[in-house]
Amino acid sequence: MKRTISRHLLPILFMLMHAKSHAQVKSSCKVYAPDKTTCMEIGVSTKGKLVYRVLFAGRETVSWSALGFVVDHTSAGEMTVIKNKKQKSNREKFACPLGEEDTVTNNYNQLELSCATGSLTYNLMIRVFDGSVAFRYILPAQPGVENASIHQENTGFIFPGSYSIYQYNQESVFTPVSIDTLDQTCDFPATLVNGKLFISIGEACNENYTKAELKKGTAPHSLAIAFRKNTSVKPVHAYQMPWRTISISTTAVGLHQFSTLNLKLSPPATKEIPASVKPGKLIRAQLNTQSGLDCIEFAVKHHFQYILFDAGWYGAEFRSTSDPTLVIPAIDMPQVIRHAKDNGIGVILYVNYVGLRARLDTLLPLYKSWGVAGLKFGFVDGLTQDGIAWLVSAIQKVNDYGFILDIHDNYKPTGLSRTYPALLTQEGVRGDENSPDAFHNTLLPFTRFLAGPADFTFCFPNENNSYSKNLKVSKAQQLALSVVYFSPLQSIFWYGLPKEYTNENEINFFTLVPTVWNESHYLSGAPGRYISVARRHGTTWYIGNAAGPEDWKQNLALEFLTPQKNYTATIYEDDGLGSIRKRTLIVKKGDIFSIDIKAKGGQAIMIELSVPAISVSTLRNLSMARVR
Repeated sequence: MKRTISRHLLPILFMLMHAKSHAQVKSSCKVYAPDKTTCMEIGVSTKGKLVYRVLFAGRETVSWSALGFVVDHTSAGEMTVIKNKKQKSNREKFACPLGEEDTVTNNYNQLELSCATGSLTYNLMIRVFDGSVAFRYILPAQPGVENASIHQENTGFIFPGSYSIYQYNQESVFTPVSIDTLDQTCDFPATLVNGKLFISIGEACNENYTKAELKKGTAPHSLAIAFRKNTSVKPVHAYQMPWRTISISTTAVGLHQFSTLNLKLSPPATKEIPASVKPGKLIRAQLNTQSGLDCIEFAVKHHFQYILFDAGWYGAEFRSTSDPTLVIPAIDMPQVIRHAKDNGIGVILYVNYVGLRARLDTLLPLYKSWGVAGLKFGFVDGLTQDGIAWLVSAIQKVNDYGFILDIHDNYKPTGLSRTYPALLTQEGVRGDENSPDAFHNTLLPFTRFLAGPADFTFCFPNENNSYSKNLKVSKAQQLALSVVYFSPLQSIFWYGLPKEYTNENEINFFTLVPTVWNESHYLSGAPGRYISVARRHGTTWYIGNAAGPEDWKQNLALEFLTPQKNYTATIYEDDGLGSIRKRTLIVKKGDIFSIDIKAKGGQAIMIELSVPAISVSTLRNLSMARVR
């Protein structure tokens, strides 16, 4: 006989199950966010396991999940004894002149637990922000640890119900999949959705660890930590593992408030940002002198700040016999750098990992003597502990020399650009050179860009080349993405030659758009469907609107503008014939702006304060006043 449970008994059963879950934790402590909406509760179960859960708006968002790691044959987090607790609150603001906001508010409540499993001691550091929790393991120096190995991290993420995750690795496409059927690993930051909440699981301040990823957990509706390349990690003196972060929002655009979380969790710079570390846009030169000179002229005309000599300027990049201290005969590097300096343009040089590992300490003083402005690292190892540790030491050296830095390929940010401001951007993203589609483009703001800046390598078409192999979206979407995607260093015209860009009316927006901002807002968006971002630089606002695979219609209120001011909005949009048209509107705060964009299309908008008209009588009075 089939048995059924009365719907009246379900709430009672749920309460009993919840009570049982509570009973399994014999002691716990809570840390609340400053606004009290977010809470992380840490406890020791009846079996001695260190566990945690996260509550958001009074509801359990992450259920009781494991904490800990395995050092040799000891499982930290098993048979746990909490020996001491320290609490503190932090309320501060710090300047972020190379960021999305010129000031970052860093408010949190902190709890540090001193724990022991047998003779092994370790600390658990917890910080709870409005909407986010962050925690890391600290392994103090103690006998036997420096020769030990961390074989796995036991941090778990168990959810009360099923979520979909946007699975991806490094520069891959995104695949929405249920966490219950996930059969591959997923990079940080990972975005999860269930129709009600949007959750981002991230990593901050990875200075000497392996590249960890997320995999399907053993419990229902759960995720676990996986080491991708290393089978173990070697701790160093007073070892701090990266922060694990969980951020929660009721809206997709609300995730943007967590895009500075990695910066908040990383140490501040110890020195002022050098005057030589400047944001900007670059054009990539061909491997000859004339192209370098042409790119400099183009950069001056279009308000770019840099040109780049990419792979090949010193020979075949992967050969150990290629010497990055020697320039190929086709390039007169002194002439190019001299002409660049005369015109206020910086020259960036690419160096492959092969050359970097062998010669970095020689290259930095040499390039400084040449007058080079920055470096681009290529094909680095951002997957292993050795590779990441070397990268962080290299970033510090580049920073100390006052160069700017762009790291390409599989490396993703964890907030270290706060510690080392020279690190303007990095790849770790599927940019235009890898042919992303509109779904991918409108998903990135809710996934990869939550970790920090990304170099998207724009491939804008010109009259000679449509870059059809690379581009799957409209020209206007290309313009819009330069606002939507944050990167203090933007690579524009990745494949194009200066002489090919005679379409000035189309590319004018790239001339005007800055790369760092005083204020930023995600106005509207849905992952993989559409995105609208507004950013302010000085008194001028820029908006990027991009549609996904389907048409997008919506009305947006311009609430971010200053009251009682008139603005002129210049709109760059698709004309339906494969080109760009421009139109202007007079707008003010609270006006409704109608979006009507075809699939894969976009709009780039510049909103400037209107200059009030001066009457003839006013001009006459001003003139007479000067005469007096």
